[in-house]
Amino acid sequence: MPELPEVELARQVLTDALGRRIRDVDDHDDWVCRPHAPGDIAAALRGGRLTGAHRRGKTLWCETESGAGRPGPHLGLHLGMAGQLRFGGRSGPPGRAREREEKPEWFRFGITFADGEQLRLFDTRRLSRVRLDPDLDALGPDAGEVSRREFRERVGRGRAPVKARLLDQSVLAGIGNLLADESLWQAAIAPARPVNELSGDDLANLHKALRKALRAAIEHGGVHTGEIIPHRRAGDHCPRCGAALTHGTVGGRSTWWCPAEQI
Repeated sequence: MPELPEVELARQVLTDALGRRIRDVDDHDDWVCRPHAPGDIAAALRGGRLTGAHRRGKTLWCETESGAGRPGPHLGLHLGMAGQLRFGGRSGPPGRAREREEKPEWFRFGITFADGEQLRLFDTRRLSRVRLDPDLDALGPDAGEVSRREFRERVGRGRAPVKARLLDQSVLAGIGNLLADESLWQAAIAPARPVNELSGDDLANLHKALRKALRAAIEHGGVHTGEIIPHRRAGDHCPRCGAALTHGTVGGRSTWWCPAEQI
């Protein structure tokens, strides 16, 4: 499941498509493009331009401009479980090696520009989403931009397990299962620990660990490159202290942690 780092890499691909005149739009997939009917998104974008590429958490959107130069609707893009944006030989987020033969139906949405370049959404599982003017009101602040003070106020409120609080997209947008495990391991905090038991120093350390994990994941190609992530399996050990990792469920999600260090 793409998390904030993977979606940021996809946003960077989008920036290459900005400013180009839109010649045509392929919005034939009425599941990916719901609730819009085929042709609705094309009619709204054709002749215009993409003028800005933005992200909050796992949600992408582009500002647009109409052919007459007036602001157009926002184009929302959600990658689902396995979606990729492809443009000019770039792919974001990076995925597995491409299939030898990619079926045409796996390309769920596309924009063809006047210069012949194409921006395409590739998704073998059909779980991605494209829509005009996406609603962002339910999302909390972006996990990569939240200040230490706001992080402490949002994450430290209530009695939920800290991992469950991190995964709540209305609290912070962009943290998924792997990023939560990586950040909590970096900060040496047990994932099931109630947030009301965390001290100010604990929350400051967790905020710092989250920022560090995000920067590393974006730099290295995704959250799967984290330090603890390759060790999240039966029989493996903490890469810091060598203790056997513990597995359980926190916040309804499969969770791994070091019982010797994460307290």
